[in-house]
Amino acid sequence: MTDARPAQGQIPDKPALEGLEEKWDAAWSGQGTYLFDRARAAQVGRAGVYSVDTPPPTASGSLHIGHVFSFTHTDLKVRYERMRGKTVFYPMGWDDNGLPTERRVQNYYGVRCDPSLPYDADFTPPFEGGDNKSSRAADQVPVSRRNFIELCEKLTVEDEKHFEALFRQLGLSVDWTQTYRTISDDTIRTSQRAFLRNLERGEAYQDLAPTMWDIDFRTAIAQAELEEREQPAAFHRVAFHRTDGAGDVHIETTRPELLPACVALVAHPDDERYQPLFGSTVRTPLFDVEVPVLAHPLAQPDKGSGIAMICTFGDVTDIIWWRELDLPNRTILGLDGRVVSEAPEAIATDAGQAAYAELAGKTVFSAKKRIVELLQESGELIGDPKPFTHVVKFYEKGDRPMEIVSTRQWYIRNGARDESLRDKLIALGKDMSWHPDFMRVRYENWTNGLTGDWLVSRQRFFGVPIPVWYALDENGERDYDRVLTPDHASLPIDPSTDVPAGYTADQRGVPGGFEGENDIFDTWATSSLTPQLAGGWDRDPQLWSLVAPFDMRPQGQDIIRTWLFSTMLRSALEDDRAPWTDAAISGFIVDPDRKKMSKSKGNVVTPADILSQHGSDAVRYWAASSRLGTDAAFDPQNPTQVKIGRRLAIKVLNAAKFVLSFPVPEGAEVTHALDASMLATLHGVVRDATKALDNYDHARALELTESFFWTFCDDYLELVKERAYNQTDAGQASAALALRTAMSALLRLLAPVLAFATEEAWSWFNDGSVHTADWPVAPEEEWGDPAVLTAVSAALIGIRRAKTEAKASQKTAVASLTLRADDLTIANLRLAEGDLRAVGRIETLELLDGSEELVIEGVELAPQEA
Repeated sequence: MTDARPAQGQIPDKPALEGLEEKWDAAWSGQGTYLFDRARAAQVGRAGVYSVDTPPPTASGSLHIGHVFSFTHTDLKVRYERMRGKTVFYPMGWDDNGLPTERRVQNYYGVRCDPSLPYDADFTPPFEGGDNKSSRAADQVPVSRRNFIELCEKLTVEDEKHFEALFRQLGLSVDWTQTYRTISDDTIRTSQRAFLRNLERGEAYQDLAPTMWDIDFRTAIAQAELEEREQPAAFHRVAFHRTDGAGDVHIETTRPELLPACVALVAHPDDERYQPLFGSTVRTPLFDVEVPVLAHPLAQPDKGSGIAMICTFGDVTDIIWWRELDLPNRTILGLDGRVVSEAPEAIATDAGQAAYAELAGKTVFSAKKRIVELLQESGELIGDPKPFTHVVKFYEKGDRPMEIVSTRQWYIRNGARDESLRDKLIALGKDMSWHPDFMRVRYENWTNGLTGDWLVSRQRFFGVPIPVWYALDENGERDYDRVLTPDHASLPIDPSTDVPAGYTADQRGVPGGFEGENDIFDTWATSSLTPQLAGGWDRDPQLWSLVAPFDMRPQGQDIIRTWLFSTMLRSALEDDRAPWTDAAISGFIVDPDRKKMSKSKGNVVTPADILSQHGSDAVRYWAASSRLGTDAAFDPQNPTQVKIGRRLAIKVLNAAKFVLSFPVPEGAEVTHALDASMLATLHGVVRDATKALDNYDHARALELTESFFWTFCDDYLELVKERAYNQTDAGQASAALALRTAMSALLRLLAPVLAFATEEAWSWFNDGSVHTADWPVAPEEEWGDPAVLTAVSAALIGIRRAKTEAKASQKTAVASLTLRADDLTIANLRLAEGDLRAVGRIETLELLDGSEELVIEGVELAPQEA
């Protein structure tokens, strides 16, 4: 490493924040300040290492202010642990694969993937730089899967360069040599090996089942990726006809377009209105299909008419009823979200077939409109639809409501149907430390509320291939009981191009041969392995032993259900332990109206301009001022906390320069009571700030340090500067040494927050980086009394107030002044009487007891010279 640091002692005439980010990022990179010292880690062992399971940002687009917020929180703790002597393992990952990247590539280049097309080595995309909105699917040029993946690789690499540059500008103390991508060969190898081990242990399985499906992305979606959104809807009251001819049964539904998929009516077993109908049958309107009337406790007597139709599938409750009541499957929606052309076999009448033909090929919206018209024409729609709003499930990145279709997918067991596994996951969560602790409840609620195993397969293109093939029978059909798996040593593999052992390439797709799995893993199935990816689980056993289980998992509260839970699951299945000891959960960033910032709401703030305008230390201060788990408001038009942070950073530079102007004689000792009092106060701050940071409370540590810093600058420095200047004063050495000692400690206390300003000031009188210096430690035995500084500061404030009330300058001399207070306060004031007289320019100062509160009286200003 080259030494890129400026020489010690070069204090600029006018210290400034501008340019510090570039200067010190280059110095840290040149010196390897933040590199993981593996040799030292091996020497000190796991107990001497502090490891972070860093969140890999999605490499699709741009970072936002929320990333700056949460990543700064992590960096604060990391810098503290490094200064406490830990060997820090702080890697960075990039989450490249997944739907967000595919969507960005489609819009950026104006293409879409068509796996049926051959690879074009000379393909050039129609354009570069789409705005993610104007590029319609119909206008996108179809390309082969390989061409599409190449474009994904190209764009994510460019995005990651911009991300790293911004994180460096922010001052994250990441080891940039410890970086991984979720689509690299190493990542694919690790992800595939972990899955194969799940499969070998019986934790992974394949099943044909109702699946939450996004009709735009054309892929299955896991429960953890769903969100609910308010949508307009309407209740349609529809007449079913009793088979015995005894009249009609009225149901109310928001999805009349699913009438062809109806398999039963259901009511609550205790509902007296429908108890006589249980066991009987009714016939569906328009389609004349006979369906049973059944009882189930999930039916809601107070909703609509109290009796509901069960369709395959309208919502998750339909799936539960279908499974538990052993009903037939009459799915009518295809993977494109349109009504399939072939009617269910149960629709046997000519009139029913004709009605179905009116719906075939239509979208859900169009089918609903047409079936309402048909019901009105037949007289089976009772009254007019009744509009209302309700919550509907969406894929969190999707634009249209989810549908439920029947597909064959891969799953990993997650405790939803395994009580012992669920109990283990809950117990592992209880054994961890959560910051703040109440976030544990969100994890437990999610774990206890799971309704199905984790669906990990996706019908997409840019991701980790699921490493299996299928034997084909004599008819060329997949034999799902003969899943072919690779040897672990052959990983990574792509089953769409690689050949399983025992077969040849010309047997692909022919009867008696094989067929490769086309699906990829859900991005969370790879991101759930971030400790393994960063820590070398399957490639570097020594590194894994030094960093795992990790010390900290930092993340946002909104992905406890996805990233935190899935990582916990994979660790529990593989290692029977939690993957970390501590989880640090950041709050949300909200706009001035207290609304969460998100791309979908259009209120996201990108951080580049804020960092450039105010400086990184100012932005770091804003982030550090918020406790973990607490939402923080950000107003880019008036970033008050950012401005306060900038003022603090500038003051640190100026105060350090001022303190360093006082020479410290060789052999100097702290002998003055006020100096010892200031240091005793500082030692209390060190103890309390250290305790706060041990408990992941960076905001409390900053609050304590900042409060003392301003007391130090506004009171103590002013009180002792005359003595520190005066080389003939017997107390000069004590003041100069105390000032230098305090500044050294303050720079280290503030270093995790003001990474650049403290490094700049530290370099003026120290070799090496402040960020690798020892964290300040308070002595076991204190030699000063904090009460002295408290008393003198209060007196100084009173003297300033008296001059202000007299409309006099603070530089105005005072002929005489009397201070009254209790005995102890007066005794403390006498210990610093000389400094108090000097700073107040007081000729005669009388200190008298006899007052419970400090009182200033008899102020006589010196005559003003003409």
